[in-house]
Parts: sequence; structure tokens; C-alpha cells
Amino acid sequence: MHGLLATSLGVTCAAALTLPLAPPATATPQPPAPVAEAATAAGAARPDPPRAPGAPPRAAAPELPGSTQSLPLAPLARDRALGDAGDQGLPRRDVRHFSLLGVVWDDPGAPLHGRVQVRTRAAGTHAWSGWQDLETHNDDHGADPGTPERTSGHVRAGTAPLWVGDSDGVEVRVHGEDTGRHGSDRQGTDRHGRAGVTRAAHTTPQAPAAVLPRGLRLELIDPGADDTRAAHLSAEAAGTREVRRAALDTEARAASAANADLAPVGALEIPALDRAQTRSELLSLRSGKLTAAQKAKPYIGPRPRIVTRRGWGADEKLREKSFVYTSKVKAAFVHHTASGNTYKCSQAPSLIRGIYRYHVKSMGWRDIGYNFVVDKCGTIYEGRAGGVAKAVLGAHTLGFNTNSMGIAVIGTFGSTKPPAAAVTAIARLTAWKLGLYGGNPKGKTYLKSGGGNLYRKGKNVRLNVISGHRDGFATECPGRQLYGKLGTARSSAARLQGR
Repeated sequence: MHGLLATSLGVTCAAALTLPLAPPATATPQPPAPVAEAATAAGAARPDPPRAPGAPPRAAAPELPGSTQSLPLAPLARDRALGDAGDQGLPRRDVRHFSLLGVVWDDPGAPLHGRVQVRTRAAGTHAWSGWQDLETHNDDHGADPGTPERTSGHVRAGTAPLWVGDSDGVEVRVHGEDTGRHGSDRQGTDRHGRAGVTRAAHTTPQAPAAVLPRGLRLELIDPGADDTRAAHLSAEAAGTREVRRAALDTEARAASAANADLAPVGALEIPALDRAQTRSELLSLRSGKLTAAQKAKPYIGPRPRIVTRRGWGADEKLREKSFVYTSKVKAAFVHHTASGNTYKCSQAPSLIRGIYRYHVKSMGWRDIGYNFVVDKCGTIYEGRAGGVAKAVLGAHTLGFNTNSMGIAVIGTFGSTKPPAAAVTAIARLTAWKLGLYGGNPKGKTYLKSGGGNLYRKGKNVRLNVISGHRDGFATECPGRQLYGKLGTARSSAARLQGR
């Protein structure tokens, strides 16, 4: 693990989770809601009831779209751009369609001291992008140091994923950071190919480059087309319970059943509630855990609309089957995905499917790392499986995953201001979710550090109930501009709670 480096492009927030099938010592497994189709504590759904005599057999759930191309990087010739002897990459080539990419390597504890750049070709054209930088300092995520999930042996290190849109050509170069430095700046390109970006503390020409980590691979993710996903869900449009059940496989039913107290099994979204409905739901969901004062005057914001995993098209066969929970949600950490700002809101489900697939298939994680994802239009999406009202253990803020939740806004907000709709969505989500557990969005709380580069393991740390990722780890996340809006989110969330 390492903190901020002088040559860093900014530590990102592409969160990750590295959990085994058994929960860690700090996590308490809890079964989802006890309804007819609820998941068991292990995450498996109950078997279907017997078919009535003469009833037609249930159709098997069709396969969800999506694929991953994994291409090993190789040494580059000396005369290539940035072509030092130790450089690796991939010459320009044609590939199958993809929309999101990243670079991974074998050792999760080995940082990549250097620069990773890619060029892509828009599908069906001859138009190549400029060189775009990938965020390499992505080790501020994952399970806390020393925990079983961190040492499971399945995890790989990697850059943050980058959304490039529908593409069918790619070129990659990885240049190890030079070991000799002086104080001047050098010019480069940013992740959108813009020239003239300064990079502090560049190196002398004579300095040897740092050794690159072993097993570098380019991962090209096709999240699947939305029209194909719609075809998968078309059975639900028929409106019968039997057909809806037929479109759900075992894993999808388990993930959906974790929200069965809030919406029907198989629902594409959890609808918004008004204040009175939300308070009634609070008493129903957590009546045994509320204090007398909370029962008399509950501070909770109206439940916002949330698109479920089924709604954004998660392939539930990719993730680990089990759900892992902590005891409560005391704080919310806000992140940005650092995946760029060029997407359309209509592409957000595809982008989330791409990040999910990258985390699980490319980096060896158990599920998408964030508990919730927010797009720039303010739509809220369910992240980690296990139930949006439950204290699902995430892997969004290294050292502070226990008793917290992670909210990622899709985009990069170092110099770009976050849309007002996204900030409002953060406020609405935290007003509701923190309210379920008695949290005051404008207050402070204590979390015990699991280890990181700011706080030693075991230290009780006083944090804002709504914090940025950088409050728990030395990182740029969630970007200077989004971090500057957290005060607005805190005030708005408290007001929504009736404080």
C-alpha cells in the first residue's frame, strides 16, 4: 500500500471487494427478509414450489449479455513513444467490441509506479482517440489489511476502469516511473486526450525506469447492449407472477429477495415513498432496534427511488453467492469512479455493468465494491448485493468498510464540478439510509480503523457522518470539486430528515 506520490495522477475511487464465502470476524451474517422468496443467510434462494398438474414447464432464464477480453502486455521496442527498454504495451490492433477497459496485474500488494496510457478506435470508424491516462494508484480500496478476504488469494491489482464507449480498436503503453527526479514539470495528456497537462516531479533522461509489476494484462469489457438486456426482461412485461419467476435464475432471485420488504421480488426499481410512508416503513423494518426517542420522533428522509441490480442488468452469476453484513451504518463515504465524464445518463446501466464485470472477472473481487452508485442525472442505483436497507459490508474505503456505506458518483470530479442532480441524490439517499440507523447527516461519529495510510489499525477515528473517501485515506477521491459539495449534501440531508 502507498499513499499519494508526487507523480500520482490522483488516487481513484474504483472500489473493490475481496471477500471469501465466509464473513470476516468484524462482519455479522444476517438473513434477508423472511418472505416466501427470501434468500437464505448463505445467499441462496429457496427452491420453487411444485408446478400445478398440467402446467407448462418454467422457462430457464436466458443468459445475460457481456464479455471480457484479456490480452497480455509485452515489452515494447525502444523506438516507440515512451519506449524505454522496460516499457510494456500492446501495439495498435483490432479487437471485438468493448466499451470499458483497465489494466490489471498479478500481485495486489505491488503498486505500479508509472504511467498507463491507452488509445481507442470508435467502433465502425477509422477515428482514434488521443492518448488517455488510466489512474494507477487504486490501492485505497478493498478489504481491510490482514482480514481473510484481503488474503483470499483471488485478488489482483489494477488501474481504475475507464469508459471509452463502443470501440473496436486499442493501443496501450505502460511506462515505468523514472527513479531520478527534478522539480520541473513535464507536459502530457489527461484521461480525455487533452494536451498540455502538467505532471509534477518528472525524471531525468538518464534515470532508470522503475520495474513494472508482473502479469500486466489489458482487460476489455463489453457490458452488453441494453436492448439485449430488455429482451431478457421481456417476460416480466406479460404481468403474471409465473412469467416473472421464470425470468429469474436462482442467484437473481436471491439478490432481489434481499429487498423483498421494499419491493416485489423481481422488481426493476424500488419506488420512492413520502415522509409518512417512510416513517411507517422504518417502524416495520427496525422496530426492535429503535430507541423510545426514535419511535416518538424518527429523523429520516423520504425513501428515494432506487434502481435495483435487476434494473441495471446485473448478471448475478458473476458474483459470490453469499451476502456479508456488518451491524449498522454509522457513516457514508462519498466517492467518484474516476472513469470519465463523457457518458450519457442513458448509458449509466451499461457503465455500471462494465465496472461490475471488471471488478469481479478481471480483478477477482466478489462483487461491485460500492453500496450505491449515482449517475450525473441523479438516478440512484443499488450496488453491492444484499439489500439496500441492510448494512451490507462494502469495500469502498480501505480501513473503514465496517459499519459504513460507500456511494460512488459516476464521473471524475477533480476539476469538473459535479452536477447539482448528483449532489441532491447523495443528500436524499443519505437522509434515508442513515436515518434507518439513527444517523445525523450533519453530525460526527467514531469508526475503528482497519489499517491504512492515515490511521493505524485499531485507532478510533472521529469522522463526519457524511465523509469523503479522502477523510479515511490519503487520496484525491472523491475529487476536489465533489468533496467541496459535501457540506451542501450534509445540510440538505439533515433538512430532509426533519432536523
